[in-house]
Amino acid sequence: QVQVVESGGGLVQPGGSLRLSCVVSGVSLDVYTTGWFRQAPGKEREWLTYTANDGTTYYEESVKRRFAISSDNVKNTVYLQMNDLSPEDAGTYYCAADRLGGTHYLAFQFWGQGTLVTVSA
Repeated sequence: QVQVVESGGGLVQPGGSLRLSCVVSGVSLDVYTTGWFRQAPGKEREWLTYTANDGTTYYEESVKRRFAISSDNVKNTVYLQMNDLSPEDAGTYYCAADRLGGTHYLAFQFWGQGTLVTVSA
């Protein structure tokens, strides 16, 4: 059984940084693609970044220079380092896993429960 559990959300001031973690159990990150999505209230879940099972990373253009995805395949953990956060980055952040993945939420099969990020002074 595949489980995805995010952590690390919280309140951060504009311009600040935050690192989210995602533990994926039941599959190997050597085989599965993992990604991060964000959903603001009243909006569709949007793709931010993903790491393919070959290690290649992809970013949505608006976060490309501020966010970084990384993974520790021994710990089966994926991280999202977020820098220079703005109020527009606020929302619930979701980690997802799939054999293939992609740039849309429908491309991922397994999801965590989400972790809330609030950006406010």
